[in-house]
Amino acid sequence: MATKSMPQAAAVEDAPAISGTLARAFDDDPMMRWFFPEDASREATLGRYFSTLFTRQYLRDGVCERTDAAAAFWVPAEAQEKAVPDDETIRQLIGILGERAGLFKEAVETAALHTPQEPHWSLALIGADPAAQGQGQGAALLRSGLAKADEAGLPVYLESSKAANLPVYEHFGFTVREEFALPGGGPVLWGMWREAR
Repeated sequence: MATKSMPQAAAVEDAPAISGTLARAFDDDPMMRWFFPEDASREATLGRYFSTLFTRQYLRDGVCERTDAAAAFWVPAEAQEKAVPDDETIRQLIGILGERAGLFKEAVETAALHTPQEPHWSLALIGADPAAQGQGQGAALLRSGLAKADEAGLPVYLESSKAANLPVYEHFGFTVREEFALPGGGPVLWGMWREAR
């Protein structure tokens, strides 16, 4: 019997719960605040943003896992080329981002320039509802995905825009590979790397 904090594969019917969890988890994230600066509408807009990414992109070509209060989206090495937004996804994201769509496009293009070229898994995003932080649900999801990458014998790459998260990732074996600022006065991103174990 799985417990609430045990990672399990996410399915399309989990989209409302996952998008709500991630909207709350990323409310204070510097990059999300830059893309969605309106405090009053941020949680609802982030919910639409994460629901679109989950259902239209990562659920198709990634490895999506969840607990009752956390979620993680991974992209295996063999899916890196496919796990990019199609035209309809881009159209939906532009609708959600509104006037910030241009900044988002520049941010995505800049980050892509820094993505390692060697075969690797990517941790696209991970977040836990602030009400459940400290319960180990995010850590369980991190361990689950890292085990899959290790089984494939491949390193893992992630980008963090929140300095407070760097020690957490370092605890799991990541090291900062590079630091770069997003264009247009955007936040700093830290590219982090973990060798396979």
